[in-house]
Parts: sequence; C-alpha cells; structure tokens
Amino acid sequence: MGKSRGPDHPNFQKYGVPFYSAAWVPYKNITLEHEPQGQEQDTNQSSDEISVGDGSSAAPESSAALNYFVFAGGGGEGRSGIPNAVVLARFDSTSNALSDQPVAKLGTGSDLPYRMAVHPGGDGLICSLPKSCRWFEWDVEKSTEVHKLCLKLSDKVLTQLEDVGQQLALVFNNEGSALAAGGEDGNLRVFKWPSMEIVLHEAGAHTTLKDLDFSSDGKYLVSLGNSGPARVWDLTSSTVIASLPKENDEVFSSCRFAESNDKNQVLYIAAVTGKGGSIVTWNTSTWKRMGSKPVARDTISAFNVSPDGKLLACGTTQGDILILNSTGLWVQTMVRKAHLGFVTALAFSQDSRTLASVSLDSSARVTIIDDKKKTGGLSLWVVVLIILVAVAVYFAKNEGIFR
Repeated sequence: MGKSRGPDHPNFQKYGVPFYSAAWVPYKNITLEHEPQGQEQDTNQSSDEISVGDGSSAAPESSAALNYFVFAGGGGEGRSGIPNAVVLARFDSTSNALSDQPVAKLGTGSDLPYRMAVHPGGDGLICSLPKSCRWFEWDVEKSTEVHKLCLKLSDKVLTQLEDVGQQLALVFNNEGSALAAGGEDGNLRVFKWPSMEIVLHEAGAHTTLKDLDFSSDGKYLVSLGNSGPARVWDLTSSTVIASLPKENDEVFSSCRFAESNDKNQVLYIAAVTGKGGSIVTWNTSTWKRMGSKPVARDTISAFNVSPDGKLLACGTTQGDILILNSTGLWVQTMVRKAHLGFVTALAFSQDSRTLASVSLDSSARVTIIDDKKKTGGLSLWVVVLIILVAVAVYFAKNEGIFR
C-alpha cells in the first residue's frame, strides 16, 4: 500500500483559493476558433479578469503528457481578501508535476463558484454561484509560437437556472446530452442539453439535495439529500422507481454509478457512520443492497469512481486519500495527509490512471495511480511474502525441524 505526504512533491501545489470542486479538462474534445493575432481581447475576458501564469508554455497538442485540470472555489462574500475564482492548472505526467502557477485564473467577483460540471464533449463548464448558475467557455491565449488554454464567461445565459438559489449538485450524463441540478432548497431539475428543455422538475425531492449522478446509459438518476433514503429516478417516465434506505446510523454523503467487470452497472454510495466511512453497493436491476464495507476511520468528505469502474476514491476530513479496488473494496493505495485540510473533491482522469484532489487548504494534488498487479485481493508484496514463508517452511521440514 503506497504512502506519501503531499506538500513535499511537485504534484502538490497551493493556489491561494479554498477549493470546493475539481475536474479534468477534456482537451481533445475542445474545438477553439483562434482570434487573429493582434485582435483585442474579448470583452468578457476583460470584465472578468484573466491572469495567466508565467510558467513555460508548450503547445498542448505537442505532448500527450500534458493535461489540464480545472477547479473552483474562494472565500465567498465579505472582505476576507480571499478571491473567488475558477482556476486552470496544467499537469505533466512525465515529470509528475503540477504547474506552480495557474495557467489561467478567472475571477467571479463576490460570487463563490461552489459546484462545477465540465461538459464531456468540450463545450465548456457550468458553475453554481450563490443565486444562479453561469456558463463558461474555453478560450485560448495565442502567440506566434505557443498557446495556452484559458476560460471566459459565456454570453449564453442559462435562464432556467437564474435566481434558483444555491445549487449543491451539478452533473452531465456521459454523452453530455442532459444536465441535472440539485438545489439547497431540495428542488431537482433535469434538462436536455444544450436546449435546456426541462425533462424533470421535482420540487422538494429532498429537504436539501446534495449529490446526483446519472447511470452510464443515461436512463437513471440517483439523488441524495441531507437525510433519509436515496432516490432513483427513471428519466423516461420522470418518476421515482426506487427508494434506497439507510441502515442504523448511516448518513449517505455521495453517490456514483459504475460498470462492474461483467459490464453490469453498480451503484456505490459513500456513507458516514459513527465508526467512520463506509461504501454501500446496490444492484441496479433489483435496487437491493448488495453489501456495506467500512473503508475509513474518518468521515468521507469526497468520493468518486474511475471511468473504467475499477477504482473508487475517498477523501477524508483528515486530508487522507484512499484508492480502492472496486471488486473487493480493499485499499490499493493510501496517501496520508495528502492535504492539510479536509478533501473537498476528487476527479479521475478519463484514462483512470491519475486522480486529482483539492482541499479547503487551497491546495491541489495529482496522484498517479500505481498499476501494480493484484492477486486475489492481496497486493503483490503480500503474495511474495507468503511465497517466501512457504519456501522457508518447506526447507525447515526437510531439515527435520518439524518432524
């Protein structure tokens, strides 16, 4: 089991903003129409100041090792001096290093960007602000030799998400054809994207709605509130088809669908209990509970599942990160004190090989996932140890010690 500390490595950086959400940028899917060189900057860029880091700038297409990572947060209203911003950083997987300065930093004034969802097709990203949701688009800063990916506030106004209050959950389906939003007031909204035609609007779906996820085929949506059972929605009929009850002292905190090794879907729910954090699994055909396993002594504050369905990641209130094998829910990698504050968001890269994490301590970290082969739920070094013990016993017997 790997163990390491965050602040001592270039894969860990602080950017001066307490972060609440994070995502990888689908750079290969982004289409940018570059402005002719010398043309004045877009007015949206200048009104929401973009500051670009002064690090080295290789053209992103020139190296598959370069990836972009976007995160959002801030200090909220008031005079704390902590900015509210959407921040873009670059990760070089070859050197396992995050850019020491943001590639771009888009300020949002007095509005805290709390939750975020990146469109999988590269259209842009949506952020929830205290009263409304705003749409941001990818942009580029271009010179004669290199260009850098940036962000700008879009002219597109999401009228259906104006003046709806704080949204605590935002998610696109895998195809990017639907968007779901869950409010602090418990309202659940699902829209077709990009038309924003309403598919489902359920007032009071929960007392407060705090997490959402689409099934991989887009047919179902699971929703979690701050108390009570989870609910599963059939988006074809716009009805609840299952209520998933908690047991004993469980409080459900996060939910994610994933495909298992046999290509069947499984629903994972991270739960907080009096003994720490657990993962509850559900059968998506019968909607029956398959099992529950304690995985952390501390409260799980962030949770996600890899795109290939093979790994689960948990972040804790103590700043630890646990990467679990989805089959047996055993810990494959633990990074103790990956952050000095509690982990607020986790995001797997599309190839499931790296995990990005952010914290309220203004830090971001990228963890490259160890691809060591595992045997029967035991890590390789345990298997080797067992073999060595067996060999030692064999020779001891031959020497007559155990006769």
